[in-house]
Amino acid sequence: MSVGVDGLALFQHHRGRLFGIAYRMLGTASDAEEIVQEAWLRWQSVDQEAVKDPGAFLAKVVTNLSIKQLTSARVRRETYVGEWLPEPVLTGRPEFDELGPLAVVAERESVSFALLLLLERLTPAERAAYVLREAFAYSHREVAELIGTSEANARQLASRAAKRVAAEPQRERRVDPGEWRKLVERFIAAAQLGEIGELESLLAEDVVSRADGGGKTFAARNAIAGRDRVARYLVGVLERFGAGIEPRFGEANGRPALVAVSPEGVEAVCFIEFTGDQISDLEFVMNPDKLTFAVGQLSQIGGLPDLGW
Repeated sequence: MSVGVDGLALFQHHRGRLFGIAYRMLGTASDAEEIVQEAWLRWQSVDQEAVKDPGAFLAKVVTNLSIKQLTSARVRRETYVGEWLPEPVLTGRPEFDELGPLAVVAERESVSFALLLLLERLTPAERAAYVLREAFAYSHREVAELIGTSEANARQLASRAAKRVAAEPQRERRVDPGEWRKLVERFIAAAQLGEIGELESLLAEDVVSRADGGGKTFAARNAIAGRDRVARYLVGVLERFGAGIEPRFGEANGRPALVAVSPEGVEAVCFIEFTGDQISDLEFVMNPDKLTFAVGQLSQIGGLPDLGW
């Protein structure tokens, strides 16, 4: 069945929300795009005039496809090489609107790496209920309709998920971009110069560094914890592989981020979180497959200028 102009316009109107649901459910932009494409194919195949609420219909399709995909993704992640991290999506510019509005703290938190990693610990149904309820403000009745369960069960799923997320230890995170940049510039300078003492002063005692290379690039296959170990690891990596790498400042997933580039292109997207004035978490997404979406976004603004925002 072909889709008329109105049908295409309706789908495009809802597309941002559909991608947002799928991405928050899966943590991978590439999979989210595939889910949205499948929803488009299903939208083409139905009698659209008989669909009373296109937004609800499409959200239900995407939610259930995401639950199915997440179930199979968990099996794949058991054999994933090294640390698994979500796939970064660039934000903070008008051209980068894939995740929808991120104007307030709650909206930014809903796509933060910290939350996406916590959501990995939920069952697919719990994750769906949490995302729909907390990120998109669907009522419990609407959540029940979207995931195909009773309202009482939807309420229980959302409550259980929220309690599990709230039970995880939360670090106080610095999000002011200006202050963040100053601290990160000190961190980069110390690492590049091999100044272990200065670098250690910028790291929290229980700092944790994770790198996702997917077995396709050089990256530590396990998390590295502790001030001394992280400092020496970072200096060693830069000494061996840092030639030609240039840091660019930007924003991804609603947070300040570092984009590491070389003459060959984007090498990593780095999230550096602070507790007070010390780094508490370092997350390096280096798997080339997980950088494809961000590279595509950058192509919209003509490549890699000094991002500087």
